[in-house]
Amino acid sequence: MSVAVSTSAPLPPASDTNMVTSTFSLVDYVVFVLLLVLSLAIGLYHAYRGWGRHTIGQLLLADRKMGCFPVALSLLATFQSAVAILGVPSEIYRFGTQYWFLGCSYFLGLLIPAHVFIPIFYRLHLTSAYEYLELRFNKAVRVCGTVTFIFQMVIYMGVVLYAPSLALNAVTGFDLWLSVLTLGIVCTVYTALGGLKAVIWTDVFQTLVMFLGQLVVIIVGSAKVGGLGHVWDVASQHGLISGIELDPDPFVRHTFWTLAFGGVFMMLSLYGVNQAQVQRYLSSRTEKAAVLSCYAVFPCQQVVLCMGCLIGLVMFAYYQEYPMSTQQTQAAPDQFVLYFVMDLLRGLPGLPGLFVACLFSGSLSTISSAFNSLATVTMEDLIRPWFPHFSEVRATMLSRIIAFGYGLLCLGMAYISSQMGPVLQAAISIFGMVGGPLLGLFCLGMFFPCANPPGAIVGLLAGLIMAFWIGIGSIVTSMGSGRAPTPSNGSSFSLPSNLTAVTMATLMPSTTISKPTGLQRLYSLSYLWYSAHNSTTVIVVGLAVSLLSGGMRGRTLNPRTIYPVLPKLVALLPTSCQKRLHCKTHSQDLSVDTAVFPEKVSNGMLRGSRDKEAVDVPEEGPAHQGISPTFIVQETSL
Repeated sequence: MSVAVSTSAPLPPASDTNMVTSTFSLVDYVVFVLLLVLSLAIGLYHAYRGWGRHTIGQLLLADRKMGCFPVALSLLATFQSAVAILGVPSEIYRFGTQYWFLGCSYFLGLLIPAHVFIPIFYRLHLTSAYEYLELRFNKAVRVCGTVTFIFQMVIYMGVVLYAPSLALNAVTGFDLWLSVLTLGIVCTVYTALGGLKAVIWTDVFQTLVMFLGQLVVIIVGSAKVGGLGHVWDVASQHGLISGIELDPDPFVRHTFWTLAFGGVFMMLSLYGVNQAQVQRYLSSRTEKAAVLSCYAVFPCQQVVLCMGCLIGLVMFAYYQEYPMSTQQTQAAPDQFVLYFVMDLLRGLPGLPGLFVACLFSGSLSTISSAFNSLATVTMEDLIRPWFPHFSEVRATMLSRIIAFGYGLLCLGMAYISSQMGPVLQAAISIFGMVGGPLLGLFCLGMFFPCANPPGAIVGLLAGLIMAFWIGIGSIVTSMGSGRAPTPSNGSSFSLPSNLTAVTMATLMPSTTISKPTGLQRLYSLSYLWYSAHNSTTVIVVGLAVSLLSGGMRGRTLNPRTIYPVLPKLVALLPTSCQKRLHCKTHSQDLSVDTAVFPEKVSNGMLRGSRDKEAVDVPEEGPAHQGISPTFIVQETSL
């Protein structure tokens, strides 16, 4: 089935009986409260274990002693929000299984961080990912990156707290502000007091609850409609099982190329350079453990994607036999799954509560990661560089205060979200719009030794302008034409396995019979290409400005901040090909050695490709704390 041409399969007929909003039984409330109590208990246990002896390293990086398993589950949980749990099944129900091919992007989307980003970040012994930007460029670029990230996450955490609570309130009658306040307060307490270790271990518990809640829905639902085989047959008969759509058009919402390759850039913006994920890599006890945790996320992501897709198919088969009520047919897409679960699990005490606990687990894990990463970048990038002589006690206390402050800000953002109305869509979309330019900024620094600070700043600004231009332009165009901004080219809260994809989907204008032209054509670019488009803009503009401003000539270049792309590629060629192309391997090319392999240089001196002398620069300042001595090239021909 071509998702580009067809919309979802027809909705089943509605029953004449209006559905009464479902209510929780006492057992459901007990299950839900248990989730909150256990999450808080795990966080407080790690907070009070060793209270008074905590250092800033223990609070922000779990003392760099975390194992592979908890880090992997925490990586998975960080962007597996309640929005995603509600969104993926709704996407499958409405548009078919084409979205399933997003799983193809997970391979490169996790392999590249494991072998490119993690080694560089880990060996530099960073605390914040944005410290890298100062080591590679300068302090101004670091501050620009940090401020961009803070803006992104502040918008994000308010929306991810409010939106699922709103959907839950509409379907179950669960008190809106009670759920918002409960989530916000529980998260704030255990994140601020327990630090990253508390966040990671509560993530582990909450991930297991998410798996269990979704598994219950699949088992009970498939049993009621005659088994998974029948579910697949019904979906096939109604054209819901999609084939491989090989249309290369980037303006088609979902094709194999869009999902498998456009999705790689989306994954890189999340698992490669996002502080919430980088912080977990850096908390691992060894670099090997960090890489293994990234590998371990791959099968977990595939399982999560499959479970979401199966819930969507089970929901479709269920409503072929049990017609929807009028209330359900008029519901927003993000409410489909909740209505289905309340229908399905009615009469089974405790199971509706388990699914709500599953949703709240998604929100808790996502919001706590946001709090912790925001506290880290604020402390390490905006405070400690200017006040480097803070004692450990004062720094630890200040970090906790900052985390509490972001918790209160999150509640404030949730309230603002409730007052925004249609503008809420734009607020949700901002998170996705910012990820691509930040990815481009890090790639510019790692892969292009000639890139300089002016190029990095101008490139980042160009990427952000491009992202907001296309994103906001798309929303304005949709509103101006009177179309609903929840079309076949995107649906609010309706698609992906992470908030970035969901938010980008809300930007897409609805599909009409005639193809859009001009700027409207640009605004219909598939949301999965947004990260690729915006990160490429940063790189192209950044390189152009860098070359026009003299590159790195006369500036210092830390060779440990560069990933040796050319030597790696040349080393893969057969020796005969290398000789035929007059290429030298990285072990033979002196100019490459001097730029990226300082460990090969003896006697404390490094020579460039033009035999320029290099200086052994002492490590000074907070940006260099914990980094082993490196040689800085005064001038390079790369």
